[in-house]
Amino acid sequence: MLSSGFPWLTTAGLIPLVGALVLWLLPASARRLARPLALGVSLLTLLVVVAMALTFDVAAAGTHQFTETYPWIPQLGVSYALGIDGIGLTMIALAAVLTPVVVLAGWHDAGTDPARTRTFFALLLLVETMMIGVFAARDVFLFYVLFEAMLIPVYFLIGMFGGPQRRYAAVKFLLYSLLGGLLMLVAVIALYLSGPRGPEGFLVENLVGLDHGETAGRLMFLGFFIAFAIKAPMWPVHTWLPDAAGQAPPGTSVLLVGVLDKVGTFGMLTLLLPLFPQESRWAAPAIAVLAVISILYGALVAIGQTDMMRLIAYTSVSHFGFIVLGIFAMTSTAQNGAALYMVNHGFTTAALFLIMGMLVARRGTARIADYGGVQRVAPVIAGTFLVAGLSSLALPGLSSFVSEFLVLAGTYARWQWAAVVAALGVILAAVYILLPYQRMFTGPATEPVKALPDMRAREAWVVAPLLAIIVALGVYPKPVLDVLDPAVQRTMQEVGVTDPEPTVPGAATAGRDDQ
Repeated sequence: MLSSGFPWLTTAGLIPLVGALVLWLLPASARRLARPLALGVSLLTLLVVVAMALTFDVAAAGTHQFTETYPWIPQLGVSYALGIDGIGLTMIALAAVLTPVVVLAGWHDAGTDPARTRTFFALLLLVETMMIGVFAARDVFLFYVLFEAMLIPVYFLIGMFGGPQRRYAAVKFLLYSLLGGLLMLVAVIALYLSGPRGPEGFLVENLVGLDHGETAGRLMFLGFFIAFAIKAPMWPVHTWLPDAAGQAPPGTSVLLVGVLDKVGTFGMLTLLLPLFPQESRWAAPAIAVLAVISILYGALVAIGQTDMMRLIAYTSVSHFGFIVLGIFAMTSTAQNGAALYMVNHGFTTAALFLIMGMLVARRGTARIADYGGVQRVAPVIAGTFLVAGLSSLALPGLSSFVSEFLVLAGTYARWQWAAVVAALGVILAAVYILLPYQRMFTGPATEPVKALPDMRAREAWVVAPLLAIIVALGVYPKPVLDVLDPAVQRTMQEVGVTDPEPTVPGAATAGRDDQ
């Protein structure tokens, strides 16, 4: 681990937390400043994360850098321990980029009430603090606390500012997440009791390589895995996501699906595999089956959706299936693809949710049937939605193609059957993106659509950075892969797996044929 004299990670997490407190303490006469203040705080956080990334040693991206370790509850072995490798850096960067985008996109999501506006943006900043903390936590207990604490601001963002069924969606989201958290808590306690204990007994590096025994190890593995699968979400514990994403404000959906749900797959890759290597190898074939089901199920159900927000949510179930498949294929190519997929999916889904949110703000509905011919009256909105949609279906030249190709290629080297079946999801993706686009955007403009204005300047500032990143990562993903690969290689070493030897048909008999 590489330490740094400056507490980069604490600073990056503290800035939005202080910003949230300032927003809550604003006097009534100053609450009109809530929007610009929230935007300024989120941009300042982004600048700190960029500065941190510039000092990150890419050559040592497989080790944890910017480490901070302080006793927190020494009697229980709990520490305030932070540190990031290449995967953690990319996820924190994803959160730091999307938060100001969401703040700018949600400028009017809280209405005109100054008190509600203050609360809305304070909750968004609080979510950013939780995201940075959970991706940097190197103490299992600290990770669990942040894993659970992030539920609170998201619950209120959905329940207070969402659609007509927001309370139902918020409660369902909370119950599913609490169930997963309870299982994780039991596993965390069992992991500590089977470990070295002591004042730093919950540090991840002190828990890697322990022999838990077959039965106990598998039960602890399942406790963590189910919690992460709910968060991801995977079939069959995914049903909270369409309701939450369908009822939440678009910006909240972006953070929920684009970043927060990545905590599940991030936990699988950076905690679950290193802590339980034998159990991970034991469960990998069964998890691959669940991942393939998620890919196909999410895509098929997305095709049948009539609400665009729910459609995007179900496409994410399919995309998360690809990510989990890449993680548990346990090849360097697949895991690099899965880690890159987490980043690419975040930006692509953010663009889809936010552009659709612009249409909902104009038309008042997310039903596909309520639109038609939008490209005739709002060509910029139609064009940007098409680019984001083509990225979602993994068109070559856009970001998702590279990550999806790496996942399928790496999986094929381990399990040919899983890669072949999962590839059907690529075909289904074309259906669930292009058919709704055809119904909503092409053809003659329907009467209610004729009055829709095209994209405004503020909205263009929201979408332009996302599309630029989507194109840039599609054309040249090497800088991100260079940061991810060393961390992936370290994970594979901790799990004790290597890439399968390449096989060339006929190679075994070639020598005899030449004689």
